[in-house]
Amino acid sequence: MTGPVTVSERDLRTLLGIVRDDRGDLPPDGVPVSLLAELTDQIPCDNVSLVSQDPYRQEIWFAQDLPDDCDDGDYMPAFWEHFWDCDPCAYGHRSGDLRSVTKVSDFCSARQLHSTAMYCDVARPLGIEHHLKAWLPAGPGQIVTLTFFRGPGPDFSERDRALLALMRPHLHQAYLDAQRRRRDTGRLTPRQRELLGLVAAGHTNAQIGRRLGLSEGTVRKHLENIYSRLQVSSRTAAVTRAFPELTAR
Repeated sequence: MTGPVTVSERDLRTLLGIVRDDRGDLPPDGVPVSLLAELTDQIPCDNVSLVSQDPYRQEIWFAQDLPDDCDDGDYMPAFWEHFWDCDPCAYGHRSGDLRSVTKVSDFCSARQLHSTAMYCDVARPLGIEHHLKAWLPAGPGQIVTLTFFRGPGPDFSERDRALLALMRPHLHQAYLDAQRRRRDTGRLTPRQRELLGLVAAGHTNAQIGRRLGLSEGTVRKHLENIYSRLQVSSRTAAVTRAFPELTAR
């Protein structure tokens, strides 16, 4: 049974400072890198990753890593192959529980972990033994995961878990604020927002064209311009970026 965890007033003030909204280093996706850096000061780790993914389509919308020299692209086919069999990876998607902060050890012992295909094919080659994960809603079928990784050595503590649990709603708001700021800098015209609203409602290009009195080709051109303004490459990503308040669960 886990004992009581103490978080000091100093800890709380530090955490509130981390999620301030006046950071200037806004990246094309995710949250300011300086925010991630300050988080690692509070929760020591080998690296931290913020990833938006849709495992149903086996798509990564974006990935932020700190340090940013992590190259796990060669392992992605194996990662997707084993994803749904890996409880620590699939928990949030399978259960719908996006409030818990989870550790690998919540689901299996080290011995059990070392016998899994995900560990043998992905985690071990990347030097991963422990992770601490927060789940943030981001859109239909889409969850942003904030994960702290460690190699061999001590697991994350219950204090680490408590700090991340306290931070989770603020981090979610920081992510939505970053999305809003990006949307403001790449503001859509009223016509573009109207068209994208129809996309969000599930209409096809042909249906949108009939609704707005446009040819299907003109609708496609409008969408291309929208993608360019929002710096995305798909309908779902455009809707998620333009209307985060609608797509967040």
